[in-house]
Amino acid sequence: MTPFVRTTLVSLSVLGIASATPSLAALKVGDKAPDFKVAAATDGQVADFSLKTALKNGPVVVYFYPKAFTGGCSLEARQFSQAIPQFQSKHVTVIGLSADGIDVLKDFSKKDCAGKFPVGSDSNIAVTKAYDAQMGIMNMSSRISYVVSKDGRIAFVHDSGDASTHVPALLKAVGAGK
Repeated sequence: MTPFVRTTLVSLSVLGIASATPSLAALKVGDKAPDFKVAAATDGQVADFSLKTALKNGPVVVYFYPKAFTGGCSLEARQFSQAIPQFQSKHVTVIGLSADGIDVLKDFSKKDCAGKFPVGSDSNIAVTKAYDAQMGIMNMSSRISYVVSKDGRIAFVHDSGDASTHVPALLKAVGAGK
């Protein structure tokens, strides 16, 4: 590799424009899940959501999505809201995270999430970064979902830009789907 190519690759990776596929950046199964606490809206009501607290009740699905009220994100939220009884049957908590502000998420939680699960505001994208879920150099999340086991470790990762694949894959991963 020439010095120019090496320097260019280093520069691109520093800027977050590496040519690696998203799944190469994701946390891996077995990794310790970064703990977090965020303001989250459920059916328009805001409360703190703590991963540590939620894990006391069982596994947690942490799903990242780019932007509330966009096509794929609304589809995914509706699929999650319909599947909440299946997740609950396995004692699994679901939380969605994006860089949207809490006021937007209050509305999103009522409409697209049907009041069934919390959506958290990660407006400073600290949680997004900790979970390697940042969309390139943009201050928003990519579409990636994790199952965090009760012991606080990553048990499953689904990294796909196709919003329609997340809920079926996660249900299967927690033993609640086909």
